[in-house]
This record gives sequence, C-alpha cells and structure tokens, in this order.
Amino acid sequence: MDRMRVRRAAAADVEAVGRAYAAGAQDEVVTAWVTEGYPDVATAFRAEHAPKVIERAVREDEVWIAGPGEEVWSVSVWHHVTAVDRYEAEARETAEMASRAQQMRPMVRLAAVTELVAQSHPREFPHRYLQSIVTVPEHRGQGAGAAILTARLPAAAEPVYLEASTQRSAALYERCGFVRTGHTLALPEGGPVLIPMWFRGRSPVPDAQTSAG
Repeated sequence: MDRMRVRRAAAADVEAVGRAYAAGAQDEVVTAWVTEGYPDVATAFRAEHAPKVIERAVREDEVWIAGPGEEVWSVSVWHHVTAVDRYEAEARETAEMASRAQQMRPMVRLAAVTELVAQSHPREFPHRYLQSIVTVPEHRGQGAGAAILTARLPAAAEPVYLEASTQRSAALYERCGFVRTGHTLALPEGGPVLIPMWFRGRSPVPDAQTSAG
C-alpha cells in the first residue's frame, strides 16, 4: 500500500471528497443526533448537504484530505477565524430555516447546534477552527485522520480550536497535542456533549507526507 498522503483538496477533488465526507460524517454523533428518526433527512444529508459543504469549503476555507495515493479516506475542514460573525449568521439562518420547516425536529436540532457554536466560539483572534474531521467507515483505525493532524498542526501559524464530539476523539486530539479547556457544551434533548480543545504548538511525533494542491 502507498504511504499515507496528506494534501489540500482543490476544485477538481470536490466530487470525490464530497462522497468521502458524506460517508464519513453520516454516523458522526452530532449528525446522527440531528437526523435521528428521519431517514429521509439522513439521505438528503448524504446526497445534497454534505457535497455542498465541501464545495463551499474548498472555495472559501481549507479542506485537507488523507489516503494512500489519490484515495480519499479522511476529510477535514479548517476555518481561519478573525471574528464570530460567520457563526452568528449561520445560527440566524438555521433558526429561520427551522421556522419555515414548521419546527421539524432535525431542523430544530441543527439550529441548536449552530446556536451553541456561535455562542460558545472563543473570542481569541485570529485562530484556526478545525470544524470537522471524518473518516470513511471502512478505513477507520488506519491512521488517516491522525495523518492530517500530524501534518497540519506543526504548520499552523495560529492556535487551533475544535470541539470534540466524543471522549474517544478527544483522546486522539490529546495525543496530537490538544488540551481540553475544562468545560463542555451539552446539546439539548439528551444530545452529544461537545468538548472544546486548543492546540497551541506542541508538534506530534509521527510523520506524514504533505503536499499542497
């Protein structure tokens, strides 16, 4: 097998990366909580929402991917943050969408997520926000997600912030140098408890090949 390769996704990668992101994110705990009991919404997430997220992120933010050769096993979305206006606007837009959808539960839950992110996002600027990192189910446990962190964190010129969605993922981030803030963010209706974390400069030990483009 080829060595794990980490690279920045470009416009030509959007279709393949969108498929990988949809596959990897569909059972992520926050997504699963939002779509719980609504299989049609889960299908729409995979077919419509996830590809649009990647298309926008490739155009406006940074999407870093990992896999052997040209394969896409893990996908990560990174924001450069200088203000919280973006997250506040997303929270307002999602709340309006929930209202138009007559308070359908998935939209209400999605609005709760965006509102929590907007309210709790740190006001320390500038920083990088690792908005999400997911791995295609059949390739989990093979180091693709860790390869992205190993490659990108030492290159970060600013602190990196994220919200881990499980204790297991938080433990992975800790091994890569992230530190918990000491507080958590609980979603309503028995939803996941998010774990805010910061990376402020300790380089992880493992190696990975990195290329931009």
